[in-house]
Amino acid sequence: MARDKSFVNQSARPIAPAGIPRRGLPGLLLAAPANAAEPPATAPWPSRPVRILLAYPPGGSTDVLARALAERLATAIPGPGFVVENRPGGAAVVGTLAAAQAAPDGYTLALGNNQTHAANAAMVPNLPYRPVEDFAPIGRLAAVHHALVVPATATTGTLAALIARGRTARLTYASSGIGSASHVIAESLVQREGLQATHVPYRGGAQAVTDTMAGTVDFFVSTWPQVTALVQEGKLRALEIGAPARLPEAPVVPTAAEAGAPYLAVDAWFGLWAPAGTPGPILDRLATALPPILGDPAFAARLGQLGYAPAPLTGPAFAAFQQAEVARWRELIALTKIRIEG
Repeated sequence: MARDKSFVNQSARPIAPAGIPRRGLPGLLLAAPANAAEPPATAPWPSRPVRILLAYPPGGSTDVLARALAERLATAIPGPGFVVENRPGGAAVVGTLAAAQAAPDGYTLALGNNQTHAANAAMVPNLPYRPVEDFAPIGRLAAVHHALVVPATATTGTLAALIARGRTARLTYASSGIGSASHVIAESLVQREGLQATHVPYRGGAQAVTDTMAGTVDFFVSTWPQVTALVQEGKLRALEIGAPARLPEAPVVPTAAEAGAPYLAVDAWFGLWAPAGTPGPILDRLATALPPILGDPAFAARLGQLGYAPAPLTGPAFAAFQQAEVARWRELIALTKIRIEG
């Protein structure tokens, strides 16, 4: 059984760079009057590639989201382009800290999520960056629901039946890693309902799904896209989904509220930030570019293939959303007592 481990740092990979604009050679104004020299013009932004730091390894769905966004930003904001630089490791602290410490000049951005910019504030002791104060929010990009699934052969066909069983017999539940959203959400169920349960962490969700299908574990709180097809094919049974309404592709699956556990409706979400102190005009230009990108049907379809739903939110609304999520995840971590030690 593969257990959760930190990833090794990976190198950057460029996304669709355009030609770098020419710069005039500096002139030497020999023997000219002092007031004849014009002050140098400020270089337009961006005059060199912009890095998007990602605290996750290459190849995963978050990496695909980052690269799809970088490709679109390179078209929306002409210049040398945007590059994605993977800095995984340490519960997503390594890459996020690098972004927080970068020069606030508009040439470093961070693509993060509910872990990097909310949960880690409560879950990681002595976190070396501040998720709110060290960053300038640009916009929310996408969101994804979670669903609680059990083996297709399970006798617990409802969430109420699973809870009843867990109060008299010990259950096992999978997660995609210690401190992951799947871990925190499942443990919140255990604590709120007084269940007897043992956590079985995996390195990512793929093996967790496989072992849930096989009945090796009793349940798994998964991102919905990861299990949609398996639920539709009858290989897994979903007892609830954390959506505001039943989904067209799974009309028989109750929402968390309908299943009697509204607290399970916790979405994963993804956003874009710059280091605190980045000039306002640059932040505004990036924030203005996001809604047309996210609203483009072709881009939305691409996100849909990854299981994401576009969720554009910019300006003060995004800042307020992040503040509320920090508070929400503090409550969840206080309840579950999950900690990630360095």
